[in-house]
Amino acid sequence: MSPQLFSLSPKPLLMAMLAFGMPAAFTGEQIAAIAALANLELDASEIDLFARQLGDILAYAEVVQQIDTTGVPPTASVTAGLAADRPDEVQPCLDREEALAAAPDPALDAGFFKVPRVIG
Repeated sequence: MSPQLFSLSPKPLLMAMLAFGMPAAFTGEQIAAIAALANLELDASEIDLFARQLGDILAYAEVVQQIDTTGVPPTASVTAGLAADRPDEVQPCLDREEALAAAPDPALDAGFFKVPRVIG
């Protein structure tokens, strides 16, 4: 391994990870091998189509990798402040009798709903 991979700065490691060469095009054999891994049966026209499409995706990824992101802080999530990120707080809930009042066959003494048997 290159000594730069052990640098404390994330930049050399990131550059080493992104410095791999992407194929310009996929061969029919490569697409057939990928399809076999996914248990897909593809005909010749589908193999050609997917070879072109995967090549286009990787070509676009090459374009994206060339974007200068100097000064852009790393992002762990594209969304911030989701409701799920709020702290848990105890809030009032329905009274047991009130919750069971609309049940078709409530077991008020046990505190649960009776439902029809689904599994054997």
